Amino acid sequence: MITDRGQTVARSGSRISYNFGDLMAFRPYSFCYAAVYLIRPSSRLTRSADLIDSPQHITYPSKADLLNCLPSDLTRINPAQAWRSLAMSLVLSLLAYAVGTQIPLQAIAAPVWLMYALITGTVAGGCWVIAHECGHNAFHPNRRVELWVGFVLHSLLLVPYFTWQRSHALHHANTNHLEGGETHVPARISSPSGRLVEACNRRLGRGLSGILALVFRLLLGWPLYLLFGVAGGEDYGAPTSHFWQGRPFRKGRRVLFPDSFRGSMRLSNLGLVVMLLALALASLQFSLARVLCVYGLPYLVINAWLVAYTWLHHTDVDIPHFSSGEWTWAKGALQTVDRPYGPLLNLLHHGIGATHVCHHINPRIPHYNAWQGAALLKQQFPELVRYDPTPIPGALWRVASRCWVVRRDPAGAGFYY
Repeated sequence: MITDRGQTVARSGSRISYNFGDLMAFRPYSFCYAAVYLIRPSSRLTRSADLIDSPQHITYPSKADLLNCLPSDLTRINPAQAWRSLAMSLVLSLLAYAVGTQIPLQAIAAPVWLMYALITGTVAGGCWVIAHECGHNAFHPNRRVELWVGFVLHSLLLVPYFTWQRSHALHHANTNHLEGGETHVPARISSPSGRLVEACNRRLGRGLSGILALVFRLLLGWPLYLLFGVAGGEDYGAPTSHFWQGRPFRKGRRVLFPDSFRGSMRLSNLGLVVMLLALALASLQFSLARVLCVYGLPYLVINAWLVAYTWLHHTDVDIPHFSSGEWTWAKGALQTVDRPYGPLLNLLHHGIGATHVCHHINPRIPHYNAWQGAALLKQQFPELVRYDPTPIPGALWRVASRCWVVRRDPAGAGFYY
């Protein structure tokens, strides 16, 4: 990872007990995920770019330099490939959901339901990724076709497509920007929420804080972000909402959803209303318990994958965030991390976690071309493109148990956990 090797060792000691993610009134979305196993703090020194200097000594390329590294041919959409990817995710998802209709609603079947939820939610996550690609205009050359594919897929997954598209664009435009960023923006230690986080974490201890953070973020992080904008950027104020523009969701220096966006917000809400009505009718037809198990359990897993991917893309103990005076687009985008999700997840989720640096440099590149783009970026900027080989469970636990609030680096190289 991009870090000053001497400072990294110091940080691993001084920041080992980082702070319990903000409570609901502040930033509960900076809570973290369920640990599978513990990883030694020093293991983060084995990163692909450990040999280069800390951010204040790095010469970052310009945005144009980064974009010019990726040939324009990579943004060329192959409709046949796009439809094949959608068909794979959709067919596998439908088959998995169909299995759920046959599992008995009995306590003895609980292990089967758990396995069903994990498999179905993981498979259906591929549909989420395709909708995400539609939101970046990287799925189909016909924008109307692309709009409807993304809108329908996200509505089926209870995601407000157009409002998500707007906030996600801001996330790309302001990656790791403390004021203008959107989603997974940490609290500063100097803020009231940061001090609260610090106090809670010290009281609970690192282990319990990490476990609670994992459970909280996985189960509630995504709905709380949509409903109340938790862990959004400082400039947008708190709370914000993806469903309503008026009071009390309009307090920031910047407006997350301007008045001109009202029609798109209503259309997003309409898609969710239609889906909720369909679920209600299914409950009347088959029983509420059946719908909660068949739809609700995989829904939680889909959300967990979404949160895990996004969080691990931009957060770790040696990844800085920047304030307005020091942030640049290239500097922020290059704090993105590629991680080793393995061939099966890369297939099911269309490589979203293994090619995410390329995605942040040019989100118009479709997933099947992103592999080539990632290779070109690593070849051109080997010391700046981040890759963390830590297995995903270990990376999740490290981030969950140590990444709570940020404080300014004494050398002036941004804000670190």
